[in-house]
Amino acid sequence: MFDKILIANRGEIAMRVQRACKELGIPTVAVHSTADADAMHVRFADESVCIGPPAAKDSYLNIPALLAACEITGADAVHPGYGFLSENARFAEILAEHNIHFIGPKPEHIRLMGDKIEAKRTVKRLGIPVVPGSEGGISSDADAAATAARIGFPVLVKAAAGGGGRGMKVARSADQLAAALSTARAEAKAAFGDDAVYLEKYLEKPRHIEIQVLGDGKGNAIHLGERDCSLQRRHQKVWEEGPSPALNTKSRDDIGETVAQAMRDLGYLGVGTVEFLYEDGKFYFIEMNTRIQVEHPVTEMITGIDLVFEQIRAAAGNQLTLKQSDIVFGGHAIECRINAENPVSFRPSPGKILHYHAPGGLGVRIDSAVYQGYSIPPYYDSLVGKLIVHGKTRTEALMRLKRALDEVVVDGIETTLPLFRALVREADIIDGNYHIHWLEQFLAAGGMAD
Repeated sequence: MFDKILIANRGEIAMRVQRACKELGIPTVAVHSTADADAMHVRFADESVCIGPPAAKDSYLNIPALLAACEITGADAVHPGYGFLSENARFAEILAEHNIHFIGPKPEHIRLMGDKIEAKRTVKRLGIPVVPGSEGGISSDADAAATAARIGFPVLVKAAAGGGGRGMKVARSADQLAAALSTARAEAKAAFGDDAVYLEKYLEKPRHIEIQVLGDGKGNAIHLGERDCSLQRRHQKVWEEGPSPALNTKSRDDIGETVAQAMRDLGYLGVGTVEFLYEDGKFYFIEMNTRIQVEHPVTEMITGIDLVFEQIRAAAGNQLTLKQSDIVFGGHAIECRINAENPVSFRPSPGKILHYHAPGGLGVRIDSAVYQGYSIPPYYDSLVGKLIVHGKTRTEALMRLKRALDEVVVDGIETTLPLFRALVREADIIDGNYHIHWLEQFLAAGGMAD
């Protein structure tokens, strides 16, 4: 096991990793920008190092500063959390060159899955179903037109190096295709420095289903069921739950084993999430995230397995002790991402939290790093915290969520709490009858009008 772990992140995920390390008896190092000097993850770490000014490029993305922090503190491993450098293959390689362990997948797998075109080719070869589309990047408008004619409109133009909805445009007819290509390429170039795009069939009302996987890099891998992340705004997840209201045991087992076998064949190391669109009983691969997910607590609540603990064990070279038969799904879990944003316009709302009260009781979990008097800085993501509930059934989980949402107090800033208080009372949500476009349609219809 590692002697000391530096957590190259901030906020609630830094706190989450700290908790796992403390239970393992491993000292932690918090790094922080000058804007985060009073952050909770800094207060609770065994040691802390300031790595730069507020801008992420000068602090949390500053690889030389992170290496220096490892050198100063004697940390022999780095946990990247999510975001920032968590899916940066070169960062993992640089750490290895300095005899520091990266708590994450092998660099070649990070790089492979970061290239959306190559990822799609690879998983198709490994037996995972994919969305119909171009075999590789689109070389010209004529190439795009031919591909679109083959798979049929509507089509989705996607950035090859993309993520988070950037570089994605829908073309519903041939006369919309050229403009969609041009816009997607420009967005991709601006966001990722790469204007390569590819085409996929656009599904009208799919669900977003993701499979959690865990591997030891030695050919052993299992799946830990699915999370339904279909409630999204601008391709950003808002509400996640597991199991999915749309799947039955057979469909879960079938896609789970398909994914787990692919990870065994790949020799995948650590935790990862294989994401699908699901429509009319069919799964279509869209991407793989080679890191811990924001929504990992949903899986932890229904399996009782500490994913960060297992991630650290795997990175330390331990063989996977869990077998697929050990994974038992119990009850239902739902997570809401509470952001410092206006619940109608979604404008960021950084500022000082004047009053804060977290909900409690059986089956209620809050993953957060805020406290009363804390000022949410304007430089990073707007996540205040994640509210996760667990119940024996989905109905019980929804009632528990409704109660917990009514208990939360976050005064001084605007948050998305009113959105969740509205959603938990919507008939479609109660019935589990929603898809990836549902939330945007709900908002467009005035579901959260002032």
